[in-house]
Amino acid sequence: MRRGCRATRPLDRLPAMTTSKLGREAFLALAAIGWADGTLDAAEAEGIVRAAREEGLSAADLAIVEHATKERIDFAAVDRKQLTAVERTFLYACAIWLARLDGHVDPAEKRALHELGDSLGIPDGVRTHASAAALEVAQLPSGDTAARYDFHRLRARVEERLTKHGVTPV
Repeated sequence: MRRGCRATRPLDRLPAMTTSKLGREAFLALAAIGWADGTLDAAEAEGIVRAAREEGLSAADLAIVEHATKERIDFAAVDRKQLTAVERTFLYACAIWLARLDGHVDPAEKRALHELGDSLGIPDGVRTHASAAALEVAQLPSGDTAARYDFHRLRARVEERLTKHGVTPV
């Protein structure tokens, strides 16, 4: 190996983020993240429900997610043990995007994001890549509003960044 080059894991040993389906708990966590500032914007709620529907959640699970977008859900109520490393990384990236949606991330939001990352057990390097992926997707024409935000593209972009840099979500 050349000096200064970092070895990376073979691509077939990294988790296939875009092929795994997100479960109900992931969307409940996303709703809870959206409610963190006390309100969940209608466009944000629509985006969460749309993404859950596109992910193929059952009618019963979709109804639970829809309810969580109408009635505040606290992140503590989400069973984080049911979340895979892929889901945790994706949720952190979504939280970054939601925090930036209004064009400003205030100190309280920064603290909340730090606490979320800790709660999800996401290492700093993975947080950096998740944050960069969220910003890249948000800057796309389809990413400028909650109703049009491309959650699938975010998942793919998170995967691309982690794979490129040989980082595996824990």
